[in-house]
Amino acid sequence: MTALIRVDLDRVLGQVDRRMFGGFVEHLGRCIYGGIFDEGSPLSDSSGFRTDVLAALRTLQPPVVRWPGGNFVSGYRWTDGIGPRDARPRKIELAWGSEESNRFGTDEFIAYCRALGAEPHICINMGTGTLDEAQAWVEYCNGTGDTYWANRRRANGHAEPYAVRYWGLGNEMYGEWQIGGMSDHEYVAAARRYARIMLRTDPTIELVGCGQWGDTEWDRIVLEGLAELVRYHSIHIYTGSSDYLTNVLQPHQADRALRICEALIDQVRHTQRIRHPVGIAYDEWNVWYRTRTATGRAGGLEEQYDLSDALAVACFLNVFVRHCRSVAMANLAQMVNVIAPVFTRSDGLFLQTIYHPLRLYAEHTQAIALDPLVISRPLTPEGGIADLGPFQALDAVASRDADRRVVTIAVINRHPHDAIETSVELIGAVDQWSTGDVYELGGANPEDANSFAEPTRVAVRERSLDSTRTYSFPPHSLSILRLQR
Repeated sequence: MTALIRVDLDRVLGQVDRRMFGGFVEHLGRCIYGGIFDEGSPLSDSSGFRTDVLAALRTLQPPVVRWPGGNFVSGYRWTDGIGPRDARPRKIELAWGSEESNRFGTDEFIAYCRALGAEPHICINMGTGTLDEAQAWVEYCNGTGDTYWANRRRANGHAEPYAVRYWGLGNEMYGEWQIGGMSDHEYVAAARRYARIMLRTDPTIELVGCGQWGDTEWDRIVLEGLAELVRYHSIHIYTGSSDYLTNVLQPHQADRALRICEALIDQVRHTQRIRHPVGIAYDEWNVWYRTRTATGRAGGLEEQYDLSDALAVACFLNVFVRHCRSVAMANLAQMVNVIAPVFTRSDGLFLQTIYHPLRLYAEHTQAIALDPLVISRPLTPEGGIADLGPFQALDAVASRDADRRVVTIAVINRHPHDAIETSVELIGAVDQWSTGDVYELGGANPEDANSFAEPTRVAVRERSLDSTRTYSFPPHSLSILRLQR
């Protein structure tokens, strides 16, 4: 049976928020030190930024980057990371059992975001932190008056305010692993105090409440307590399995999480008559399951990704596009070395398999998400993910530009062995595409991975499409069809 993908240009899901292609960097392992920031390296610029890493990340076009954590932030005193670098204190780092030099702090993070072309998203310390520290951090970054912390910023060489728009109210405060973890009611009471003092300091900022996927009671209580004050409710999720089908299908857990969270937000906005939108910030997500090294090791969590992981990342991105009306932001955790698409050593880097879907979606997803009809053979995985189904071998999303001249279709063939011949139809176009290109990510085996020895073992092939209305999607592959009228 020939499969079918039918795209109706008038069947619109909504606008794609580019912030769903955001990133995240934490003081963990070699993400920052030896990753984006490597003082003294011949590959670094005068600011200490690795220029090869910066170039690779620019290609991913992240509109927003979250920092400094993650678990790290719940023990982080931000004032240790400003002023002359050589005068900053070196401290015990309690979240991951290492040491923190504080040589990369707020000013360096803002400079990195500016070099990357991204907006900064700062998560505050609600573990060991205080209201005064949170207020001062906002004033340091955004203050315009003749006040102490605004003047401290100026004295550190930054005359103009940073205008940091996004501020997270703590990280995973529900967790026993989190320094200063709280119950749901304790978190709401504390977060309301933090939110009010931060908004009084700068009423233009937008706050992110700390959600917990998997515990609807936490999310309900937090939304009921914070929805009037926040603009985003966060979800964190990681998936992964050594079983191929489980690995590439598990990201549908994100689809379930979004449906539940959307309903909770709708209910709270209705009962409290909240007029402003409350979006979902998926501000930590990724595939992560093999590498869970002990704390205190500098190279902790350096996951090595294969092709199946890249397909799982593409599935996450498909879920975000389908939920474009609620996903206001998403931040891949993390960007360099630690469960990351870019992997470095002292003399260079290579791009992991998951780098390629991130690049392709950032480059080719159009402004308006469409709702395609997809009919293909079923997949019947075994184990604990059957309740997420039913599943099809083909998972596809589509988008177009406002002028209806460019249509892109992102298709994952998750079948482990078989190519799938597919009829591709456009409805609402004057004619079928006149020109087209395909960007195909695949390999001989789902276990194929890149490395310093074989940096392009899994890579993107680009070629032109002919005028045929069918396409054969290879097994275990991602294909981006870009069609122009």
